Amino acid sequence: MSGKLPLAGIRVLDIGTLIAGPFGATMLGDFGAEIIKVEQPGIGDALRGTPKDGKASRSGNWLVEGRNKKSVTLNLRVKQGQDILRELVRTADVVIENFTPGTLEKWNLGWDDLRKVNPRLIMVRVSGYGQVGPYSKRSGYDRIALGFSGYMYPTGFPDRFPVRPAFPTADYNTGTFAALSAMFALYERDAKGGEGQMIDLALYEAPFRITADMMTKHAQTGEIRERIGNRNPTFSPAGTFQTRDGRYVQIAAGGDNVWQRLAEAIDMAPLATDPRYAKSRERIARADELEALLAGWISEHDFADIEARLEKANVPFGGIYTAADIATDPHFAARENIAVIPDEEEGPVTMPNVVPKLRGTPGRIAHAGPPLGKHNQEIYVALLGKTEAELAALKDAGVI
Repeated sequence: MSGKLPLAGIRVLDIGTLIAGPFGATMLGDFGAEIIKVEQPGIGDALRGTPKDGKASRSGNWLVEGRNKKSVTLNLRVKQGQDILRELVRTADVVIENFTPGTLEKWNLGWDDLRKVNPRLIMVRVSGYGQVGPYSKRSGYDRIALGFSGYMYPTGFPDRFPVRPAFPTADYNTGTFAALSAMFALYERDAKGGEGQMIDLALYEAPFRITADMMTKHAQTGEIRERIGNRNPTFSPAGTFQTRDGRYVQIAAGGDNVWQRLAEAIDMAPLATDPRYAKSRERIARADELEALLAGWISEHDFADIEARLEKANVPFGGIYTAADIATDPHFAARENIAVIPDEEEGPVTMPNVVPKLRGTPGRIAHAGPPLGKHNQEIYVALLGKTEAELAALKDAGVI
């Protein structure tokens, strides 16, 4: 393991807010890109949460997703702030933004403006509905994108309305696509001798991309995928069940061989050869009765007993973990999935570690999301060459 950071030398300007665009910058920062986070003076990124005692906050979300970033304050709504951003753009490889389309153009900071400043620039533009199209000027948030993308409609139980996932799936998936697209463009520019380019990424497009064959089936048969709860329509038994000691478990035993091993593990070996259940198509047709039978058995056994039996039988099985379960699980510990980062203000900060794991050039977490404007001196004086007097004047004018 070399310890070298694979994106060292790449500079990214993160001028977005909240998650969808900025999470892309977070991923790049985990692997060594220098991330300059441009924030509104006074309150900073909305991800910081509500200001306290007149000071910008550092919420849990900010501590995690603002990690490895250098925070500078800059008012992009005024000409002086816009001019300073152009100075920063001259030094940058990538700009990531998620303003409503047209906003940056009003400030003369759109793609056509910035590419003149830096022809090698890669600009990742994230918005609710994209830069073009009849809905492009509409506001977009995670929940709205999940509904529009088709991802949300089939999610939930058939007797209830569609359910949003517990975490902002559209935001995080879009941020991941933003980082990936930036890497594609950097490779084209640097390895193939190409130019800078603009990337147009709508918030609904990432969740739409992971709807598998939903559109294929609709085009072929007119089928609209409906809500079926935790069931897999092509796989049985598979579902979520509650144990005697109140834990939740998931079992996926749709294959014929796996089903045989499951039946033996739960002391119901005759079911493995029962013609009603022996073949996958028969189990799918009788999914209700089969899963009810399985639910009854699980409800009479404790989690540890079920885990021991099914692990021994090589049956795909898992608990539904809470944060408390994850914090004490030996597998999470062995894979170093949880990082504890020291912080001068907050003390030790626990967060997910860097993913994915690169053996030769791993990432790192240098620090948690920083206080607002912590890096003004470093960026404006050391990088852009401004004097202390200029910095003080900019602060007094509300530009930084």
